[in-house]
Amino acid sequence: MGTEVREAADGPKGARTEARELLGFDEARARILAEVRPVAAERVPLAEAAGRVLAGDLVARAPLPPFDNSAMDGYALALADLPESGPFELRVAGESSAGREAPHLGRGIACRIFTGAPVPERADAVIMQEHVTRAGDAIRFEARPRPGQNVRRAGEDLAADSVAVADRTRLTPGALALAAMLGLGELTVARRPRVTILCTGDELRSPGDPERPASIPESNSAGLAALARQANAAVRVAPIARDEPRATLRAIEDALEGTDLLLTVGGVSVGDHDVVRPALERAGVRLDFWRVAIKPGKPLAFGRGPSASVLGLPGNPASALVTFAVFGMPLLRAMQRDAHPLPLPLRVRMAAARKRSPDRLELARAALRLDGGMLVARVHDNQSSGAATSLAHSDGIAFVPAGEGDLEAGAFVDFVRWSDV
Repeated sequence: MGTEVREAADGPKGARTEARELLGFDEARARILAEVRPVAAERVPLAEAAGRVLAGDLVARAPLPPFDNSAMDGYALALADLPESGPFELRVAGESSAGREAPHLGRGIACRIFTGAPVPERADAVIMQEHVTRAGDAIRFEARPRPGQNVRRAGEDLAADSVAVADRTRLTPGALALAAMLGLGELTVARRPRVTILCTGDELRSPGDPERPASIPESNSAGLAALARQANAAVRVAPIARDEPRATLRAIEDALEGTDLLLTVGGVSVGDHDVVRPALERAGVRLDFWRVAIKPGKPLAFGRGPSASVLGLPGNPASALVTFAVFGMPLLRAMQRDAHPLPLPLRVRMAAARKRSPDRLELARAALRLDGGMLVARVHDNQSSGAATSLAHSDGIAFVPAGEGDLEAGAFVDFVRWSDV
């Protein structure tokens, strides 16, 4: 999904210098993931483990299923009691039902049995009730059952002492169902990473606060917090920091306390009022990079403080959410030692031709639709970094690679849904 930064062949010297300074998407993400500090593990109730990352293999203490049981309502029998050819007739005695021990199966006898019930010791097949004719205490049937027919053998799904779910697995509903089948009431999982969101800017006011001249509602923390919680983070939103160096430094120092990942929003560029980057450095954060060859989101910073990782996100809503989705979400998942921290992209076709940037990967907000059995991405017209409507009405991000000329309609691109980051 990435792109490498290439120096422009033409254009002013400043443009060529900028191209050389920008970090490629793949390299930027690799640097972030190389600096991961894993969080500790904790025990949680099974009911609270959905989406958490398993810390250690989940080992079956007993076979699954734990005993031979019937897959159907019918009659359990021993094939040795049948002649070579039919029709067959057996006397019925006893009944095996779920939750009760199986009765003894005498020779020449069939046992009434129900789905999930234990199979009697001598029985090696269950014939469906629809395939027999019963008259009083006798059954009659035409076809000879196969050995093991309609019998779920003990351990056929999972043998005792085998790994049921591997270490570093993100727990799905199916994995939780398997853990429950193994009788586990608690699981050991990675602790929720603690995320602090610090938005900066003199123009910002909290949503719902009274309007004041030249102010706008702070709109980034709600979306960022929602995404972070999707990765099982525990989120704290810090008070808005004003564009003043000392105030920003204090806000960053406070935000770094007790957090695993600090997200600063805004102020990481090089303008006169962009005070976040120098404040981070004064707070002891070692910055690795702060410019990436993507659009939107070029002014993206990443660094490490004494006890926390730091992502400095751009202030525009689309830039902030998109960059956090493709860089911050994999980081949060890697902190939990997720074996697969990166989302699995879909391969989709472009609905229309699109002009490409010669040296920057475009992370375009787009809607998905099914057309002729193929997934097609329709890139929204307004791709401004401040456009919130294209965020609200998009299904995810289309990765439009850098290159010369237009990307043709029908070309394949990677697409990551918001729900999959």
